[in-house]
Amino acid sequence: MKYLLMCAGMFIAVLHSQGQEKITDRIAPPSGYAREDCPDNSFTAYLRNLPLLPKGSKVLLYNGREKGNQAAAFAVVNMEIGNRDLQQCADAVIRLRAEYLWKNKKYEDIKFNFTSGFTAEYKKWAEGNRIKVSGNHVQWYASGKGKDYSYQTFRSYLDIVFMYAGTASLSRELPTVSYISLQPGDVFIKGGSPGHAVIVMDVAIHPATKKKVFLLAQSYMPAQQIHILVNPTNRSLSPWYELAETDTGKLYTPEWIFEKKDLKRFK
Repeated sequence: MKYLLMCAGMFIAVLHSQGQEKITDRIAPPSGYAREDCPDNSFTAYLRNLPLLPKGSKVLLYNGREKGNQAAAFAVVNMEIGNRDLQQCADAVIRLRAEYLWKNKKYEDIKFNFTSGFTAEYKKWAEGNRIKVSGNHVQWYASGKGKDYSYQTFRSYLDIVFMYAGTASLSRELPTVSYISLQPGDVFIKGGSPGHAVIVMDVAIHPATKKKVFLLAQSYMPAQQIHILVNPTNRSLSPWYELAETDTGKLYTPEWIFEKKDLKRFK
């Protein structure tokens, strides 16, 4: 089993390196707009270059069934989500941020809070420690395992985070930023039960007017593949959303309505 999981992790890495169609390949900015340059090792570059499943692919749930509302999705990100109902909305945001940090070996920056307030640090997990949860009491314990920074161990860490973190914890963890300052990697998030979160995948700018447009992605409940969202209020611009000149008002997405003040950013 361990060998199979290692092979699965290697296969995922190969998929990411084989030149599949990426977000930047399939989704061109609207006429007159252009993506701004960004460093190759930036979070923006990571998000823009995520591989997509072939056009027409359905959004699948963790159990292999099709998502009920296929009309919400413009494209589906090619990333496994496991076979348990874990990677829901906030978890998908956590997943993308953690994958970027792991890829760039920024292990000390991979840490997320549980709803209880406990901070789950990937570096401790990779060094052989594990987490014991008993009600609201959470603690580390030594598992007897040696250091292991493999993708397999990283994914097992993420699953425990998905189990005990959510929109409530992530919304408390991330600082609020102005809607007008929106950039790739930012998160619209409403904490609670239910709550929801979507992530800004890309931004394009009009060089003359300086107006901006942006892409959004989400997972949802039950756990499902990450997908780029359509714009339900402007089909001619979809899947891009237009950045308004004010940070007041609402942002309408296919399955949730956010306040523009719900925009937050990873530190």
